[in-house]
Amino acid sequence: MEASMFHVIPRAEQKQSPNRTILFEGGQYGTPISLFLMDAAPGQGPALHVHPYPETWLIHSGEAEFTVGEQTLIGKAGDIIVVDPGTPHRFVNSGNTRLEMTCIHASDRVIQEWV
Repeated sequence: MEASMFHVIPRAEQKQSPNRTILFEGGQYGTPISLFLMDAAPGQGPALHVHPYPETWLIHSGEAEFTVGEQTLIGKAGDIIVVDPGTPHRFVNSGNTRLEMTCIHASDRVIQEWV
């Protein structure tokens, strides 16, 4: 039998939290990338944390206020933001509509330390 050359994860099998965020960890599929598909309500977002690898955010719709190290910035639909490994960061949906964003983790699993 030939090994599979691709994987399809149907929507019904994706890990979705009660706040509508989906987590994908690539290790079990042989890829060194993990991600969150964020669908955050206004005011929603994670607390300050760090990762031992870079994280890249792609904002699809809405806007977010990011705290990265000592800096604060606003990201809007279409923006791509990259944070270095070991840099404390957080974000919150600062708009009045839902924030849809992909958070790409350069790791086969999400490693997160709350600060």
